[in-house]
Amino acid sequence: MQKITVAKGDGIGPEIMNATLSILKAAKARITYEEIEFGEKVYLSGNTSGIQKSAWDSIRKNKVFLKAPITTPQGGGYKSLNVTMRKALGLYANVRPCKSFHPFVATKHPQMDVVIIRENEEDLYAGIEHQQTDEVVQCLKLITRPGCEKIVRYAFEYAKLYKRKKISCLTKDNIMKHTDGLFHQVFKEIATEYPDIEADNWIVDIGAAKLADTPEDFDVVVLPNLYGDVVSDITAQISGSVGLAGSANIGESCAMFEAIHGSAPAIAGQNIANPSGLLRAAVMMLNHIGQQDVAEVIKNAWSSTIEDGIHTPDIYKSDVSLQRVGTQEFAQAVIDRIGLKPKQLNVAEYAKNVRLDIPKYTRKKQSNKMLKGVDVFVDWKGEDANLLATSLRQFNSDIKLTMITNRGVKVWPEGFEETFCTDHWRCRYEVENGHPAEKSSIPALLNHAIEAGVDVIKTENLYEFDGQRGYSLGQGQ
Repeated sequence: MQKITVAKGDGIGPEIMNATLSILKAAKARITYEEIEFGEKVYLSGNTSGIQKSAWDSIRKNKVFLKAPITTPQGGGYKSLNVTMRKALGLYANVRPCKSFHPFVATKHPQMDVVIIRENEEDLYAGIEHQQTDEVVQCLKLITRPGCEKIVRYAFEYAKLYKRKKISCLTKDNIMKHTDGLFHQVFKEIATEYPDIEADNWIVDIGAAKLADTPEDFDVVVLPNLYGDVVSDITAQISGSVGLAGSANIGESCAMFEAIHGSAPAIAGQNIANPSGLLRAAVMMLNHIGQQDVAEVIKNAWSSTIEDGIHTPDIYKSDVSLQRVGTQEFAQAVIDRIGLKPKQLNVAEYAKNVRLDIPKYTRKKQSNKMLKGVDVFVDWKGEDANLLATSLRQFNSDIKLTMITNRGVKVWPEGFEETFCTDHWRCRYEVENGHPAEKSSIPALLNHAIEAGVDVIKTENLYEFDGQRGYSLGQGQ
């Protein structure tokens, strides 16, 4: 028996969790569970994290967590518990299968069968934001080589295990050449280790458009965090309904399984919520813990129920549905079909007693890192970049002012008067030869700036790594 942790959550959470647990019991899943409470009630009790230490202890002990949706109270600065859990537990991979159930669930894409694999810990979801001037705030986009390698390798191992034929990588590295460029580069490196799996890459905007228009051209899609969040919801919706989709959040030691939809408090307690998303997440959980036999039974019973036209209100259509049922009635219909297999939808058949085995990240040889200068960010209320440059050039040493940008666009030297400027200026100081900059030059520069009354709000050192520039050019250079 496998012991898991269960949370019934908020809103419709208790209803769909009770329905799911009743199906797991009827299918003889080899699990026991301990229930924890977290979410809205815990937040409002004065716990700003939304979860108690005992709940963390349960999840970390049992390693497998099946959770219903929760509500984060509005206002009060409450942080998303979902994001906190993914990052605190190292759940680096979010997996969302999005498949059409045509003709029983309405969709414009009857051949669709796509799995979205989203990096789950970093990118803009690091949540590092600052207001720097009256007019400018920033959010740091953090992409790491370990994060890229873990998620990309997971995608290829997933495709290998589930006999998928192709993996598509979606990034925006035509613009973000260092962050998204790293993700794309790692994808290309790891793809060479899996010659039997086709690999292609798309710029995320056209890739998302293509995915929304012709999803049957895709198989497995791997993306950084923010793009993955957006694209996975789009993909789930066009497959038929967000309410049908479950997801897995996988880490090296722990895993969390959940429906992708929210707690829907407006319909809580009305026995009309669709438990399918959480049930399909539970099927993913059973596969994860090696109970593929039970996963097959439940998935086939669920598919048979959908085929028989027994539908909850969110997917009920008079031309294809035969019976409109509530949450508990739908669960009972699935239970009644345990042992049956669908006649038109795919019969679930999973490889038995197998698990993904992702090797731990191994650090690469340290690069030869050379300091080349510094970007000094300044809060300045003027508008003429030439005046700012005149002031800042007096601080030149072995590092000299070479460029000023505003919102990334070069405004000095030779900027355009049409360029709109805010009060946030990036002032780049660089060495003019191939030698490294003197590290002492940067604090000396900052001291001169302070003495002159220049409002320096942040700095970023400029480095080369093994001779390769590790910083972006200004737009217009």
